[in-house]
Amino acid sequence: MDSFLKLVAEDLYNRTQGKLDKVAVVFPNKRAGLFFNDYLASCSESPIWSPSYVSIKELFKELSDLEFGDPMKLVCELYKVYISTTGSNEPLDDFYSWGEMLISDFDDVDKNLADAERLFTNLEQLKEFDNFSFLEPEQEEAIKQFFTNFSIEKKTALKEKFISIWRAIGMIYPKYREELMNQGIAYEGMLYRDAIEKIDVNAMNYDTYVFIGFNVLSKVEHRLFTKLRDAGKAMFYWDYDKFYMENHNEAGLFINRNLIEFPSTLDSSLFDSMSKPKEIRFIAAPTENAQARYLPQWLRENKTEIEKETAVVLCNEALLQPVIHSLPESVQHVNVTMGFPISQTPIFSFLTSLVETHVVGYNKENGKFSYKQVIKLLKHPYTREISEQARIIENRLTKNNRFYPLPSELTLDNFLTLIFTPSNDNLTICKMMNSAISEIALLYKNRGDNNDPLTQLYRESLFQAYTIISRFSTLIEEDSLNIKPETFSKLLMRVFSSTNIPFHGEPAIGLQVMGLLETRNLDFKNIVMLSVNEGNIPKDGGNSSFIPYNLRKAFGLTTMEHKMSIYAFYFYRLLQRAEKITLLYNTTADGLNKGEWSRFMLQMLVDYEYPIVSESLETEQSPISVKPITIKKNAEVMGRLYCSYDKDSNPKARFSPSALNTYLDCSLKFYFKYVANLNVPDEVSSEIDSATFGSIFHRVAENIYNDLTQHKKVINKEEIENILKHDLIIRQYIDNAFKELFFNVPKDEKPEYNGIQLINSEVIFRYIKQLLHHDMADAPFTFIGSEKSVNQEVEIKTSNGVIKSSIGGIIDRMDTKDGTLRIVDYKTGGDPTIPKDIESLFVPDKKRSGYIFQTSLYAYIMSCKQNDKVAPALLYIHKAASSDYTPIIQMGEAYKPKEIIDDFAKYADEFRERLDALLEEIFNADIDFSQTEIEEKCSFCDFRKLCRR
Repeated sequence: MDSFLKLVAEDLYNRTQGKLDKVAVVFPNKRAGLFFNDYLASCSESPIWSPSYVSIKELFKELSDLEFGDPMKLVCELYKVYISTTGSNEPLDDFYSWGEMLISDFDDVDKNLADAERLFTNLEQLKEFDNFSFLEPEQEEAIKQFFTNFSIEKKTALKEKFISIWRAIGMIYPKYREELMNQGIAYEGMLYRDAIEKIDVNAMNYDTYVFIGFNVLSKVEHRLFTKLRDAGKAMFYWDYDKFYMENHNEAGLFINRNLIEFPSTLDSSLFDSMSKPKEIRFIAAPTENAQARYLPQWLRENKTEIEKETAVVLCNEALLQPVIHSLPESVQHVNVTMGFPISQTPIFSFLTSLVETHVVGYNKENGKFSYKQVIKLLKHPYTREISEQARIIENRLTKNNRFYPLPSELTLDNFLTLIFTPSNDNLTICKMMNSAISEIALLYKNRGDNNDPLTQLYRESLFQAYTIISRFSTLIEEDSLNIKPETFSKLLMRVFSSTNIPFHGEPAIGLQVMGLLETRNLDFKNIVMLSVNEGNIPKDGGNSSFIPYNLRKAFGLTTMEHKMSIYAFYFYRLLQRAEKITLLYNTTADGLNKGEWSRFMLQMLVDYEYPIVSESLETEQSPISVKPITIKKNAEVMGRLYCSYDKDSNPKARFSPSALNTYLDCSLKFYFKYVANLNVPDEVSSEIDSATFGSIFHRVAENIYNDLTQHKKVINKEEIENILKHDLIIRQYIDNAFKELFFNVPKDEKPEYNGIQLINSEVIFRYIKQLLHHDMADAPFTFIGSEKSVNQEVEIKTSNGVIKSSIGGIIDRMDTKDGTLRIVDYKTGGDPTIPKDIESLFVPDKKRSGYIFQTSLYAYIMSCKQNDKVAPALLYIHKAASSDYTPIIQMGEAYKPKEIIDDFAKYADEFRERLDALLEEIFNADIDFSQTEIEEKCSFCDFRKLCRR
């Protein structure tokens, strides 16, 4: 089946007999001209003059003396007019977004030649118009309907605001156009209107203008067509199909009108392709990426011998990258028409991090950066490649928990000095970014892979980024873009996000990867469309406007119906000459995507008379059976174990309560942490985890009691009471502990708390007071010490004989009262438990108390060293306010009287027996390290992903 452009090329060649030097061929966009030229060349066996190819935008530009204005400059100029007209003190930051919307409305007004004076007149005056003769009956009805729903008499705050803005627009519009005219620049609609008002068709450069493949015409385009038609200087080629022209389908709404006013040069018999059967498939996909992964299979089955006759059309242009990576090697040539988003290149992420570091991550009051922003910049590949110091600084900040580093800590070489010297204004930030881009460009200059497509793409992205930032710099220097850095940052990123990098290549060769808009006028034999979802086609959004729908309709402006018709036309026109059509859609509702297929697919099911096959993609994968992980105690593993816990190999060998608790909870975790010595990577977090919270509390309590016992060990009630009277002293202890254990700053530097940290500080303050109140009620007592290291040598039977090791750790606090040594372990979380007996401390169970095991181990060690009574105690600080609370550990069966452990010597022999058995099991080569069967223990394990739990 011949393509539309081929039909047009042959007809035009025959009508002009190849004399095309005085002919201008006008397309809606430029791409179709490249394909059209190929078809035209094939019409003649000898060389011919090519016609001139122009887009409709270029044609209007030729007819006007104005230049298209830079979008940012246009908004800035509008802001100046707005301020001078209204006397408003609204900053440009607040104005910018709705300034863009206002220009879009002005653009629509001018392209549709609306009577702006009447449209933007005072609403009260508009309602009183008696003469609506300038309107068609349908438009007059729309005006009346508007005032039925919009009562001026019944005013509300929102309505008052709308009316006040509307009054201002009526004054702003003519002044704004006048200001732009004086500067010789214009927005698109203004330039179009200027061109059509000044047009002299007899003075135009070509004898004949051939308009090919248009659909919806704005009023300026309609007038241009009319003038050229009446002057006998125009030919019109419309692309359509009877399928949607005769079924009252929205796709044919405007083409029907155009055919009447501007008759087609081609016979209508050529436009009946949809009446013939086609191979059409609708395929449901579970995700967006699943569609891209299906592409290789589709291409193996459907790629045409001439690759350019096959098209991959993306309704969701975000799929471009996965689609490019999914193309198989069997595709020899690829032509990508969409342009690669600069937002998906490394320079975008670098500049985003750089701007964020200075705009959001720098505090002018204290002269410090925020770790969160700094670390992203230090980790960026460009920073790492240029600066050898970047990784060193990152590790230092992470190790020291530096939430707010000073610039002096970061500026350790030339590049880091460039990007971390504080920038306080937009122009300085722009200059810094362009200087950084220049440094990055040297990386590519010094590389030998300049022919690599990815390298070329990234080099081009640097040029595009430099150009965009230079535009911003110019506007700032002209004092046109006077906005806050926060707004500047958002605007810069918005411009970057809408910028694409063009792919270089031969457009008329190879598999075509396209967006829907690029398919205009082009035909393909085999087509696959991805993401044919409602919201993608037709596209949602883009309807923000100050002009209400009814007024738009009344004054002939663009409405939603226009947009729906355009998308419907693009959809059906693309399919009408294709032979094999595959439409994929995503069935998963995610965010704005509702998981619904496009309404046009449903229309096809209803209106298309031939069968349509419906299929779905499913992932072919077998469920992975997770096998239990065990570590055999082979010679290597046993060697590591001896190196860690045999004093002959390691004089400092010691089993801590934490290590033994870990083994009892999960022997595999014990292997990872204490034998293989796997460590969790350091990271900086502004949140305080439970371990850090407990450490800070312990340090505060330690420092308070160390100061109280400098001169004597006995603590009296009066001394504790005196501290409780001075909250500032307690808070000072807390600040010092935070500075030492969390912020890692010198004692003379003030800690900077965020909201969560302040809450944690306040909770610790209250816990410390509860501890002091509890101890005051227990005073007097003798304070032995806090954070005391204790140790006890043990002998362990192994297959290689008896080895010597030790057990021990650090006791939070020891004190004596009434002849009893109390081993006190502070707990800032959890709930007290009562073990059944000593054996239960050594039996893995989800209710086994590791806390009691730990303090019992300490009690055992101390009971071996002295004859006094030793009582293990767990002081749950958050429970200590209760009058009947006791920290002394109890033991016994449920529902029976409990035994208070006030002398651990009674249990020492049994504890030692169980402990020996545990240590011997650890060194038993026949017992593997294995995963726990109690999965509750895995919930917060650092190695959870490693063992796939």
